[in-house]
Amino acid sequence: MSAMPKNASAPQYGWLERTFALAASKTTVKTELLAGLTTFMTMAYILFVNPNILSTTGMDAKAVLMATAIASAAATLVMGLYANLPFALAPGMGMNAFFAFTAVGQMGISWQVALAAVVLDGAICLVLTVLPIRERIIREIPMTIKLGVSIGIGLFIAFIGLQNAGIVIKNDATAVAMGNLTSPGALLSIGGLILMAVLLSMKVKGALVIGILLTTIAGFFVPGAEAGTHVSTWPGWGGLVAMPSWETFSTGFLQLDFKGLFEVGIWTIIFTFTFVDLFDTVGTFSGLATRLGWIDKTGSFPRAGKGLIADSTGSIIGGLLGTSSTTTYVESAAGIAEGGRTGLTAVTVAVLFLFALFLAPLATIIPGQATAPALILVGFLMLDPIREIKLDDLTEAIPAFLAIIMMPLTYSIANGLVWSICTYAFLKTLTGKWKDVTILTWILTVLFIVSIIYKAI
Repeated sequence: MSAMPKNASAPQYGWLERTFALAASKTTVKTELLAGLTTFMTMAYILFVNPNILSTTGMDAKAVLMATAIASAAATLVMGLYANLPFALAPGMGMNAFFAFTAVGQMGISWQVALAAVVLDGAICLVLTVLPIRERIIREIPMTIKLGVSIGIGLFIAFIGLQNAGIVIKNDATAVAMGNLTSPGALLSIGGLILMAVLLSMKVKGALVIGILLTTIAGFFVPGAEAGTHVSTWPGWGGLVAMPSWETFSTGFLQLDFKGLFEVGIWTIIFTFTFVDLFDTVGTFSGLATRLGWIDKTGSFPRAGKGLIADSTGSIIGGLLGTSSTTTYVESAAGIAEGGRTGLTAVTVAVLFLFALFLAPLATIIPGQATAPALILVGFLMLDPIREIKLDDLTEAIPAFLAIIMMPLTYSIANGLVWSICTYAFLKTLTGKWKDVTILTWILTVLFIVSIIYKAI
């Protein structure tokens, strides 16, 4: 039996020991608190990036920041207290881009309908987890599609960042072109990109958050698009923090339009939300559990079921509060590296997110040029799975490639899914490898084709 760590006795910690089993996990309160702080610093960029993305739909940026903070705190608290896992949650990158630029921007639905879809997505994931069907569905989707989807979402996010920075612009002749790199805004973003890349390379904790804030400060001295303005607008010291405002928060709270869910085409949105939510979470869970050394021969780990329930509940909470789907963050690995082993790490992150409620004014101060470099680098960090794609097997590599390339080029995660799944089914079948195609993959292929024909009629 392993020795109990110093200062980790049950009598000393009382409720904390009974709730989180610190001694059994070979950790201490100090270690868990430090791990929670580390995790929060690495993912706090979402407080500024999420409002910047969702406000393009017409949502109030301050309300989105408040919803992001509360939803992240609530979902992470459930993860910590119910599942006792050191995993933190927040609105997912990729999910917020799909919400803003595809569901609302391209398909033309209101953000209220999109929020209703988020809640339904969480409910579907919760039911599938409890039954449990979720694990079976995940097993039946080909690994190459899962990898391609993850990478494609990363490139989509990076593409949005390049656009927000003014580095890539619209061009009628070539669709896209290089922007004016000598413009003040573009130069500011490029400087921010270099700064954040250096901080990441030096493994500085909170590199993206620090980079966003420093780029914003530099923006106070950089000329804006209009004469006499600057990229960042200084609000005065009193405008940096403020008491949370119910009037502001209520503009997004419970603003759900379920009636719109029955409109033609809305099920594609619900499916995409659910699909990405299902696989993104399990991939993150597996990676984090591997870091902890918990993965067994079946690919599962202790309290995985409770963790998935907490994750699904988080999506429901997010939609109700006024933000896109929450998901477990891979940045939780930073806290795990600092020794985080129990839900106390997650609870620490939750408390810090609640303190962030007082930073709502920053949502309107931090410019797109400051968050754009973070989007580009988050996209880069999501490329890691590319090493696992079997490039020597074209029936595996081509479907993954189409998911990767179609998402940014068509500005839609859903389109990437359709091309990847359908191509996989037909390629495998026509090359004699039809046994590799699961029943679920064929069902999805048929549904996609029927949907395309229905829209064309």
